[in-house]
Amino acid sequence: MALGAACAQAAESASGPELHIDLGRVKARLNPGFYGLMTEEINFGYEGGLYGELIRNRSFKAEAGFAYQAEEPVYWRTLGAAEIELDKKLKLNDALDLSLALTIRSASAAQPAGIVNPGFWGIGLRPDTDYRVSFYARTEGADPGPLTLALAKAGGATVVAAQVEGVGREWRKFELTLRTGRELVASKDNVFTLTAARPGKLWLQQVSVFGPTYKNRPNGLRPDLMELMAALKPKFLRFPGGNYVEGDTFGQRFDWKKTIGDPAQRPGHRSPWNYWSTDGMGMLEFLLWCKDLGMEPLLNMFAGYALNGERLSTPEDLAPYVQEALDQIEYVIGDTRTKWGALRARDGHPEPFAMRYVEIGNEDFFDKSGSYDKRFAIFFKAIRTKYPQLQLISTMKTEDTPSQRPDLVDDHTYAWGEAMMYERLNDYDKHPRSDPKVFIGEWATHQGWPMPGMKAAIADAAYLASLERNADVVMMAAYAPLLANLSQVTGHSRERSLQWATNLIGYDALRSYGTPSYYVQKLFSETLGDVVLESTGSAIPQWTTSDNKSFPALHWVVTRKDTAGQPGRIHIKFASRAATDQPVRVRLNGLGTLPRTGTLTVLSSADPDAGNSLDEPTRIVPRARTFTGITRDFTLTLPAYSVGVLEFETP
Repeated sequence: MALGAACAQAAESASGPELHIDLGRVKARLNPGFYGLMTEEINFGYEGGLYGELIRNRSFKAEAGFAYQAEEPVYWRTLGAAEIELDKKLKLNDALDLSLALTIRSASAAQPAGIVNPGFWGIGLRPDTDYRVSFYARTEGADPGPLTLALAKAGGATVVAAQVEGVGREWRKFELTLRTGRELVASKDNVFTLTAARPGKLWLQQVSVFGPTYKNRPNGLRPDLMELMAALKPKFLRFPGGNYVEGDTFGQRFDWKKTIGDPAQRPGHRSPWNYWSTDGMGMLEFLLWCKDLGMEPLLNMFAGYALNGERLSTPEDLAPYVQEALDQIEYVIGDTRTKWGALRARDGHPEPFAMRYVEIGNEDFFDKSGSYDKRFAIFFKAIRTKYPQLQLISTMKTEDTPSQRPDLVDDHTYAWGEAMMYERLNDYDKHPRSDPKVFIGEWATHQGWPMPGMKAAIADAAYLASLERNADVVMMAAYAPLLANLSQVTGHSRERSLQWATNLIGYDALRSYGTPSYYVQKLFSETLGDVVLESTGSAIPQWTTSDNKSFPALHWVVTRKDTAGQPGRIHIKFASRAATDQPVRVRLNGLGTLPRTGTLTVLSSADPDAGNSLDEPTRIVPRARTFTGITRDFTLTLPAYSVGVLEFETP
């Protein structure tokens, strides 16, 4: 059915599947904070992604390959007659405990020499835009003269440049702004250069370039990615991970106290996805991300286990980490009379953040020793004693933590192919109602590469319908991973920008887009009701996999958004895996009168394997039309391979 002709058919002509919906009978109440975001440092999600820094390895501490110690200035190269090396004796401070020694053998105004940084697979430049450059420099000899800072085409032509001078024998921070011209054509094929026009030697540290940031926050976040996330209307952010919380070793965990304050005082650390994190994206940046998008922080904290198997389980061994967790909570919600609340105020945010949920650990089922039961109980008791108002989330099922019943349990549902997701759709129909409520902290259908296509989106919608249908059990859900840098998705693992295929939002240094699964999230979040209504189906068609597994081709859920306590807007959400247009007879009960018209929003693709891309960012997007002919008994024709929502107001 063409969307331009989105109208109801006569009920008598309908055949096949039927939906019976009782508009007056409530099955469950939905949590207003049902949909949120899950984030971690993977796929260059922060570095080279959401975090606004455009320079790669600004602190010169990044590792070559999988080494554990920086031995060479990776991602930097020389320009002209220059040499560079890491100097571990001449440090900026104890956090940035090395510097880049730049020796210029010969140079002139006509042939300058210096260093080049390519950014994260390019530096995105737009016309008529400010780029803020900052760096620390010093020398041990004569002033090397003016330094030229430039953004240039990868081929060498300067886009915009400016000079600074005054480098002396003490470390000094230099700051300037480069503004591109109106005639510039937006491009990602750019580099940053720092050059001199005469011989000399100087030392550099924290060389940084920021373009515009969301709400113009210093040390802020990339605007286009923030806008894409804002459109999802998320209600919470689970941060900072994922595996990023634990790290491969204790020393590589997200050590939150090292991520606050001046970015030039943050040492950085290696992430478990084999690249360097500057920790520019630190605790306050996460919290401001929440504030700017109207989300509630859901703090995921380190709980004494690392991915290499390191673990602690006795109260004595865990005591420093328990205190670290209590301090972290205080940094988030403590007032300025507390130690860590006062430190947050010093960092620029006097007001406490509102937070209700804390997750203890991450995917602790990987700890085969069984220590999580003890670890969870120790953290739970300490946090509950000091902060009884917080809801505490376990990363394992209730039967795995017999020593302490959690307030919620975090389930992760990754389906390797659409069929696996369809096999999971009844999980929470069978879930014991006496168990703690469930938080789906990570989930996704892996179908399509490197990002999900329409088949995955339909399976995702079917899964979300099953979660909403079980809103008496499921409290919250977050797709994962959220972000993926798609600049280089093939090649050697050390060179790729992508470590995990199937993500919600894709981007490179200049462009970004939402996948079909992104638009499923957007549709379901925008139409989140207050209550789930009773509905049943009959004669539901089936689809069959290549290995002869059969699944229903139609999934749905019906919710209602109430106004001032009175019945309000109805949402009939559906996911159709049928290969042809599917007439569905809809029978409505429970209301005295009905409107004649509503809004039908549909996401569909004639090619179920298709998806969006950097070159075709809007190939598959939802389209909305007026739908006419709503009665107690009407037929809605669903396009082949589609996800959609029919909305209408109750009188």
